[in-house]
Amino acid sequence: MLDKTFDPKAAEPRLYAAWEASGAFAPKTDGAAEAYSIVIPPPNVTGSLHIGHALNNTLQDILARYHRMQGKAVLWLPGTDHAGIATQMVVERQLAAAGNIGRRDMGREAFVAKIWEWKAESGGTIVQQLRRLGASCDWTRERFTLDEGLNAAVRKVFVKLHQDGLIYRDKRLVNWDPQFQTAISDLEVEQREVEGAYWHFAYPLADSVTYEHPIAFDDEGVATGFETRDFIVVATTRPETMLGDTGVAVHPDDERYKSLIGKSVILPITGRRIPIVADDYADPTKGSGAVKITPAHDFNDFQVGKRAGLAALNVLDAFARITTADTTDIPAEYDGMDRFAARKAIVALAEEAGWLREIEKTRHVVPHGDRSGVVIEPWLTDQWYVDAHTLAQPALKAVEQGDTVFEPKSYEKIYFEWLRNIEPWCISRQLWWGHRIPAWYDADGKIYVAETEAEAIAQAGGKALTQDEDVLDTWFSSALWPFSTMGWPEKTEDLARFYPTSDLVTAADIIFFWVARMMMMGLHFMDEVPFRRVIINGLVRDEKGQKMSKSKGNVIDPLVIIDELGADPLRFTMAILSGTRDIKLSKQRIEGYRNFGTKLWNAARFSEMNEARRVEGFDPTTVEQTINRWVRGELTKTERAVSEAIEGGRFDDAASALYRFVWNVFCDWYLELAKPVFQGSDEAAKVETRAMTAWTLDQTLKLLHPVMPFITEELWAELGKEGAPRDEATLIGAAWPVLPDAFVDAEAETEIGWLVDLVGEVRGLRSEMNVPPGAKPALTFVAPDASTSDKAVRHRDLILTLARVSEVATADAAPTGAVTFVSGGSAAALSLAGIIDLTAERARLTREIAAFDSDVGHVMKKLGNPNFVERAAPAVIDEQRAKLAEAEAGKVRLEAALARLADLG
Repeated sequence: MLDKTFDPKAAEPRLYAAWEASGAFAPKTDGAAEAYSIVIPPPNVTGSLHIGHALNNTLQDILARYHRMQGKAVLWLPGTDHAGIATQMVVERQLAAAGNIGRRDMGREAFVAKIWEWKAESGGTIVQQLRRLGASCDWTRERFTLDEGLNAAVRKVFVKLHQDGLIYRDKRLVNWDPQFQTAISDLEVEQREVEGAYWHFAYPLADSVTYEHPIAFDDEGVATGFETRDFIVVATTRPETMLGDTGVAVHPDDERYKSLIGKSVILPITGRRIPIVADDYADPTKGSGAVKITPAHDFNDFQVGKRAGLAALNVLDAFARITTADTTDIPAEYDGMDRFAARKAIVALAEEAGWLREIEKTRHVVPHGDRSGVVIEPWLTDQWYVDAHTLAQPALKAVEQGDTVFEPKSYEKIYFEWLRNIEPWCISRQLWWGHRIPAWYDADGKIYVAETEAEAIAQAGGKALTQDEDVLDTWFSSALWPFSTMGWPEKTEDLARFYPTSDLVTAADIIFFWVARMMMMGLHFMDEVPFRRVIINGLVRDEKGQKMSKSKGNVIDPLVIIDELGADPLRFTMAILSGTRDIKLSKQRIEGYRNFGTKLWNAARFSEMNEARRVEGFDPTTVEQTINRWVRGELTKTERAVSEAIEGGRFDDAASALYRFVWNVFCDWYLELAKPVFQGSDEAAKVETRAMTAWTLDQTLKLLHPVMPFITEELWAELGKEGAPRDEATLIGAAWPVLPDAFVDAEAETEIGWLVDLVGEVRGLRSEMNVPPGAKPALTFVAPDASTSDKAVRHRDLILTLARVSEVATADAAPTGAVTFVSGGSAAALSLAGIIDLTAERARLTREIAAFDSDVGHVMKKLGNPNFVERAAPAVIDEQRAKLAEAEAGKVRLEAALARLADLG
């Protein structure tokens, strides 16, 4: 006999260990089996399972388990990313906490060895946590982006791209982290809104040039007053960068400054003569309309500088201190000064000298390193780059012609927009942990690129060489993930069988950084797309739609949820909410789906107590009882809906179909309809219904298994202890049910549909009219046709029980004191006179209608206020509209109930 409740804490580790030990996660070796493959987005080796991982890996696991049950050879290939900055930071902090020397004192080789020690001890945490979620990856094929096989692949790719002219060294602006002393990617930059200021500086015009600047305007904006100026005003949020200014830009059509184009200003402090240039980047409507241009320290300015031929002067060093290395006109007292100290010094001098015209306080967005927390500097430095534009063209074409598709399709727009405007990809990082760049330099600085040092020395004719100190961007090795993990550059069986992969499930924020780059590399090196379909999952937010963060205290920890409620409720919640871009999650939602699992468990216990066991040779095509033919058809429709939804990547639709069938159809209706049969005297009906219940429960467990694997596997094992033996010992290895169309019985569907609708109407009326739970009013069919009369007689006992009525009668007219309604096209009446207090009920309904009226008025007032609509977040507007719709619907429902009371006198 089943235990009273399912104990996930005891069952989940036991079940997972059994699955893994059995080899169930490995692909079938049967060469005839169709291949299905998916590679896991490799989590950082430093990471711990968060709610985004829980969503992403639940969806992948649903696909893997579903296709495995379809009989396919499924490879879900796992692994972790070496996470350059994150891992180096963790180990450096550990060294500092232990009082050890820093990495620079320790030396590169010793420090990297220390990181490998850390990985051996702590690097597998997230892999174990994925197991707790139920991820059925083939762990025997687990990869790491720095393992030797992937190292070889990375070196080969770098060398080949360099030979093809697609990797090169260049001096360009990068996002520079002054604390970690490295370039970082855009994804590692966090934009924070901070308090700041625009400092307005007057740059004096050179050569005694003056111009007439408008200072007064009429109502139509036409200048009516002017003043003669020998300066031009620019505004900046970073005064320290003015030391690197090499130009001032104005819009070519800005009448105020047209006469100044081609003239020059004298840069304060340095005395440097810099030109005034025309460029569309300058916006006449913002500030003074004139913009200082610092090509070496601003991404927009860098482009303006290229167009105008302006020099790019680095005035900050790697530590974000002022440097005079590129120019000698910066006064010596600034050399070596911290950027923020320099800012204060420059502003103080400007105020003292009179060229500070205004300080305009503002809140503005400033880039920060997501791990270091320091302000990031655009910095001009020599780095290695990939010619992403060239590699992007085949990747664009592949999606345009449908070789790879996005689900939802709308995400293709993001992919296209980025690839069509792609910039060179900076792939070098000034770190020690990562793939060291396979490039060597001789004493003259000449570069030799090769897979090994020996090959580089041979290229150099035996000269002594020094290897590049930098490592590759983590995304570089990740871009090779779909094929490098399968053994490339070797021609392996896995590559031949599983590449290209079938699906990729990932988040929208790495379409640029990962998806597009995998497409570029896969097409270049494999001549095929890396995956046929990209499924984009949403972002998990809190119940109010706000981003989760530790500072807000609204983070939902999936490991805590698994500890408290088990993995299955979390997985089901992730699936059923996955259909939106912003998933609003609360613990209460997850608890609700824990109740769903409990409902299934109790249904299995009920079935067991009523001796519903598998019968040898049972054939569901032969059932005769209407309820059995009906549930067979409902199960068949559910199988179709779930299969089509999973195939289409619509996990929410699959979960919704499962929920409806398990909760509403099987538990609430079929088992209720079966109770009188189990308790009746018709032995043939009883035998058939018991067998049908057991068979339906088995098929239900199969359908639900990809979403809720633990509870379904436990039920499969426990229910397998009684009744006829199964061919399939474990559910993970069972075949997906394929049910014929003939299982749908229109006659049974109509018959039971009539009964379900009738009982639903009566239950709704009872609730609406506040009928006491213990009261049993009489039900009368008013002037029914022959078909309705027959059904009323045939299902009398069920109607009495399920609708909780005292009798089922027919009459030519509705009895006095009865509320009428229509169900299944026939009129019926529920006798409530004497059961409810009409006066009290009218008063209750009137009060509740008034409350709904108040809610409607309150919300409409808010939504009718332009200020509220303009300022409120979209999620708040949606919430208010939902409240309005709910209040309006409630009011209509109660008004109908109040109108029905009039029939009672």
